[in-house]
Amino acid sequence: MVAEIGGSAKADQAGRVVTLLSGPDRAAVSGVSTHLNLLFNSRLAQRCTLAHFKAGSEGRGESRLGRVARLLASPFALLASIVRHRADILHLNSGLTARAYWRDLAYLVVAKLCGARVVYQIHGGALPQHFFGGNRLLTAFLRMTLQWPDAIVVLASVELEAFQSFVPRQRVVMLPNAIDCAPFAALRRSFGTPNQPLRLLYIGRLAREKGLHETLQALRHLRGQGGKAHLTIAGGGPEEAYLKRLVRELGVDDEVTFAGPVFGEAKVRLLGEVDVFILASYAEGLPYALLESMAAGVPCIVTRVGAVPDVVSERVHGLFVPPRDALAISQAISLLAGNRRTLALMSAACRERVISGYGIDRLALELAALYGSVCGQERDEGAKGAKGAKGAKGAKGAKGAPLGGAPHV
Repeated sequence: MVAEIGGSAKADQAGRVVTLLSGPDRAAVSGVSTHLNLLFNSRLAQRCTLAHFKAGSEGRGESRLGRVARLLASPFALLASIVRHRADILHLNSGLTARAYWRDLAYLVVAKLCGARVVYQIHGGALPQHFFGGNRLLTAFLRMTLQWPDAIVVLASVELEAFQSFVPRQRVVMLPNAIDCAPFAALRRSFGTPNQPLRLLYIGRLAREKGLHETLQALRHLRGQGGKAHLTIAGGGPEEAYLKRLVRELGVDDEVTFAGPVFGEAKVRLLGEVDVFILASYAEGLPYALLESMAAGVPCIVTRVGAVPDVVSERVHGLFVPPRDALAISQAISLLAGNRRTLALMSAACRERVISGYGIDRLALELAALYGSVCGQERDEGAKGAKGAKGAKGAKGAKGAPLGGAPHV
């Protein structure tokens, strides 16, 4: 059952766990928005009563003054939503960033005062050991507050280890993101020949940390070396105007197309028309665009950040490049452009990887089990010691053997 804000949930009669999921506008260009939409349309909504509490600035188009007013009022809005929906759980979806942490701390306190349980899901950001830059007092405060949720959910094995080490008595589970693979199943791939431009795709927010500056610089370098590639940038965000200026300054107008945000069937069609997905981010959680691209059989050029190394194996599903390294990106593009058979082998491996470990049914069942656990069991020492879920095992499973003939960067 799905209950949107403004309606009263019927959870008491149905005997379901009522969960209030925080996150940005569900129509926003955001990984967390994608996460929410997938959950609301999954089997989780059949097992629990779900409601959305809008948090974050994505999709609002508000002024600075309006944002301040919203932040001041939002804890009271959350209080009203918890009471109206008779929520059992507040599921916070956020990143460990300075702005989000203090906002979510207020939400956490409100939920606890209302008697609700709290599941705190981290979608990227800093590791807790580094969050306050070595300030011992603030780090101790962070360690204390991270023990207040009833469970912490992370996306990556590196995050699981970091949080387990930082708050060893807290319940920390790894539940990687997941997608509905069905829309991508019918796509058939053809990677052309080495004398044709390699068709690159970026999908996501147009923000500095996504590595698009270096990607555009890589295109200019590639052209100087006689290589051919075309990049489609699909998305919107604060860097859009600057990126368009940069394209002109670099003289790569013919090699770049700005497609704007894409959703649904338009996104599926776009994924069927490209050869390689590129995401040279400085930091990530587990990007939905990466999972969707791999489900569509699109190999990738990515950085070793967040949960990306849990999903992608070098030379099996794509190539890794260092963050902020335009030359390495150019070299990776050139290597894949010259080896189309490798792309075909990687394509098959990408599909298999996502279908076998990152389907939405898996995540729905694991979250339903977690919700039931935090509501139905006392958090004794045994519960606090439970440090993982099946999702962690699935994400850390065998990634396949390297494919012969695949290039190195």
